[in-house]
Amino acid sequence: MASFELAALPGNSPDQSQGRSRLSKPRVVLADDSQRMREAVARVLSTKCEVELVGCALDGAQAVDAVLRLQPDILILDIMMPVLDGIRVTRMLRKVASSTRIIFLTGIVDSSFQRAAMEAGGQAYVFKSQLFTDLPCAITAVMTGARFLSSEA
Repeated sequence: MASFELAALPGNSPDQSQGRSRLSKPRVVLADDSQRMREAVARVLSTKCEVELVGCALDGAQAVDAVLRLQPDILILDIMMPVLDGIRVTRMLRKVASSTRIIFLTGIVDSSFQRAAMEAGGQAYVFKSQLFTDLPCAITAVMTGARFLSSEA
């Protein structure tokens, strides 16, 4: 997978279980069934964030597999995907005690979806319409232990 070098993220703490140093870039898995959206997210990651894209998934089952195999710091997850939706993926990962931070990426501007995503274990909820401005903020927030919610445009 491609590696993206961008502006530093504050608060990138070491992950002792995986032997990462304080200066390591957060490792990201991207899960979205739309090639166009995966390309847009990759563009944002390459121009606005200091992360390493280590894997991509086209459906929910692939997302679970990628997280368990690759142990990324962040999973950027479409909420509506084939096989398993993003909320089910999140619940499954939390049951196996995955410490991967989950950023939901969605076109759904609905507070009930947002609430369900966060209750399932997500740390951020980003509207696809605000991808270029909000995804970098969400990454910074989750890497410092905070939550992030896009606000309606």
